[in-house]
Formats: sequence, C-alpha cells, structure tokens
Amino acid sequence: MKRHISSGSDFERKIGYSRAVVVDNWVFVSGTTGYDYETMQISANVVEQAEQCFKNIINALEEAGSSLLDVVRVQYIFPNATDFELCWPILRKYVEDVKPAATMIEAGLANTAMKIEVTAFKSAP
Repeated sequence: MKRHISSGSDFERKIGYSRAVVVDNWVFVSGTTGYDYETMQISANVVEQAEQCFKNIINALEEAGSSLLDVVRVQYIFPNATDFELCWPILRKYVEDVKPAATMIEAGLANTAMKIEVTAFKSAP
C-alpha cells in the first residue's frame, strides 16, 4: 500500500510529486528546501533555510507517523558547497542523536533562491 503526503507546496502541484511517500515500512521524503509552505516565502539566509528544511521534513515524517529518530539516510544538496559548513550547527541540532548515513552534493537547484535541499529516508519498524 502506498500513501502520499503533501505539504501544500505549489511546487508539488505544478511539478506532480509528493512531499513524502509511505510504502510498506519506508517513508521517502522528497528533496525539501527552505520554503515556508504556509507563506511560500524563503529566507535569503542559508542557515535559516536549513532550519526550515528540517521543520518541513519533521512535518512530513509526523504526518507519516514517524520522526527524525527513524531516519536512516539524508542527502544535502547545496548550489554553493562553501555553505555546507555554515549549516553544520543546524544539521547537528537535528540529526546528531540519529547519526544517519549522509552525503553532501554540490548541484544547482530548481530556483536560484534555494540555497539548500535535504532529502530524508526513514525505515519503519
């Protein structure tokens, strides 16, 4: 059985994807940026965007009946690799106790206002 979770983001509707998909014992969270989906605004500050990314991921995981404690894998995508280290305190804040497998990639994102994208994978018991 597959269940789709939406954040209400315009991007999901326009592009045709879900914020998260629950399949069997897995929750796959889409690449999630620093947009505040209630206002569709995004900070110009990469650290603030990182904080919002995790708030968005937590919301999706909670709707799936899960939490960050269940996350086994994260991928960080930065258009500017030098921003990665600036975000370490935020990343540690959210995943230090979880210690998921992680990868950082430098790549362009869909919108130049986006300075970070985080993807999370969670396995359920």
